[in-house]
Amino acid sequence: MSTTTKAPAQKPAQKKKSEGFKGIKNAFVVICICIAVAFLIFYTVFGAGSHFAGGDNANEPIDLIGTIFKGGIVVPVIHGLFYTVVALVVERWLALKTAFGKGSMEAFTNKVRKAMAENDIPTALKACDAQQGSVANVVRAALERYQVEEADATKTKAQKLEAIKAALDDATALEMPTLQMNLPILGVLTSLGVLVGLFGTVLGMIKSFQSISGEGGGDSSALSTGISEALVNTASGIATSALALIFYNFYTNRIDKFTYSLEEVGFVIVQNYALTH
Repeated sequence: MSTTTKAPAQKPAQKKKSEGFKGIKNAFVVICICIAVAFLIFYTVFGAGSHFAGGDNANEPIDLIGTIFKGGIVVPVIHGLFYTVVALVVERWLALKTAFGKGSMEAFTNKVRKAMAENDIPTALKACDAQQGSVANVVRAALERYQVEEADATKTKAQKLEAIKAALDDATALEMPTLQMNLPILGVLTSLGVLVGLFGTVLGMIKSFQSISGEGGGDSSALSTGISEALVNTASGIATSALALIFYNFYTNRIDKFTYSLEEVGFVIVQNYALTH
């Protein structure tokens, strides 16, 4: 007599977390590349003979680009920091765009809030699938834990609420480092740009004073070169720091918005379980 064996029941496949651009993990490489590019541009573009009298960059500059070249060796370092700021600004924009997902964050939170008010978990999960991104991943983790605890008859209500909160906190802890990655470097560049620019300014002023103290009342060409070096470094440092400061604060506010959205949705999920179970 033949016997048939039942195939073991398969667990439903879990929805894979939405992935996307997560950012550049090794910012030191970005800094090195940007400084190398800055030196290349400095000597090939800013130092081109067409920007100087007689076609030689050892002579007086005839335009602004040549004047910038006369700013000295500190200028390409500052330019490298400026390019780094631009690269990190673009990198953070792409990472945060992925984190917030495809749709409006406000619309997403409203969908989840409405679904939870109707105790409709599948609809809330569908909203996460449509939104994608880090916020949706965190909300999905909390909703999945919600379903697990709802079917568990061995725990008390307080234990289930704590488990849902823990799932929400754990998922948030996994996503937050990705959002904050490279922001500390951007914050450092807000001060470093000014400091490096100030260093170049001091070097330029030293050259100027040396030309004044020379015999015969000083060399006017050396004096103008020293002043140009001082001003070019000052302007470059301020521009670098200003750009870094603006986008550091902008992205910090974006992350605060992200955190607020998670807290809002997490509160709705926890409160819904507390009121309906």
